Amino acid sequence: MNESRLTSDLARLPPEPVDRLTHPFGRFLRIETLGGVVLLVAALIAFVLSNSPWAHIFAGFWDSPVGLRFGPIEFVRSLRDWINDALMTGFFFLVAVELKRELVLGELSNARIAALSIAGALGGMIMPAALYLLLQAGQAGGAGWGTVMATDTAFVIGCLALLGRRAPPALGVFMLSLAIVDDIGAILVVAIGYSEQLAWLPVAFAVVCIAGIAALAWVGVRSMPAYFAMGVLVWLAIDASGIHATIAGVILGLLTPARRWVSDERLYAILDEVVAHPDAAADSGDTKNRETLQVAAIAAREALPPVERIQIALHPWVSFVVMPVFALANAGLPIASSSLDVSLTATIFFAFVVGKPAGILTFCWWPFARESRHVHPD
Repeated sequence: MNESRLTSDLARLPPEPVDRLTHPFGRFLRIETLGGVVLLVAALIAFVLSNSPWAHIFAGFWDSPVGLRFGPIEFVRSLRDWINDALMTGFFFLVAVELKRELVLGELSNARIAALSIAGALGGMIMPAALYLLLQAGQAGGAGWGTVMATDTAFVIGCLALLGRRAPPALGVFMLSLAIVDDIGAILVVAIGYSEQLAWLPVAFAVVCIAGIAALAWVGVRSMPAYFAMGVLVWLAIDASGIHATIAGVILGLLTPARRWVSDERLYAILDEVVAHPDAAADSGDTKNRETLQVAAIAAREALPPVERIQIALHPWVSFVVMPVFALANAGLPIASSSLDVSLTATIFFAFVVGKPAGILTFCWWPFARESRHVHPD
């Protein structure tokens, strides 16, 4: 009994005093619903502060300029813009990584299910825009139809996180894919329909960098710094083009490999080659062959697909840092009645609350209804 317990203990990493602090914190971060709670609390704080006597201080903080200057060259924007354009790129990267995993290894690998999500996303863009145009026809706000097309993916993910394990996995996959397709479509509409002038040279440079990333993956480059450097170039190019920079996160996430490099059989074969210490010098700190340990370390890492490793590494940061900071910076909405256009506010409300669900349900229902009409009973 004692021997089996000793063997079990030796099969684990040696404990350190700091583990007594980090392990409870790690368990806290793994509770799915807490990410949604933190997001909603941050949004509530932003809303309260934006309607308090300190509203101008709160707004001024997020409008503070932050950036770099090199002589005549400057790269400066407000703190809120950095959050929306740069920090949220990490959020969309993680969402796209999760979507890539579902497309290759999960439920979205089924073409019919993937098509259903795309159809729902199209309906969720077309119906709100049509309702907005109908209600704002001939009015000054009519040109803002593109603003009601996007789904706020951060809050969708936060609400799903609140449900935790009570939400069916299929619902999470459907909403994740729908929201990301919806956001891509909305970003393209804004880039094409609302940008005064699209800079095509940065677009071309971004395409070249994206092709370079695909080439690195194809030849088997495993260096994360290389991909990170190329990803930064893609982000800078897309940002300079006039397209919303968060689309870079979506592109890079979808380019992330979903297949693992080392199979279980190869991993076990490599581990069998590892001999920790020579028999005669167990406490010497030497190894018979340190190369086998280095190979084993690489094999253990690469036995997990990149999408899974990235998801594990980024999920706590996105859930407990990126999304709450985004909510604090953007959920502050002053509700002074003098500043509200009642007609425009009502139009936006109906476009989102009525048009988006109606569009999603209609476009998801129509393919099934069309198919059922072609099925004849025996």
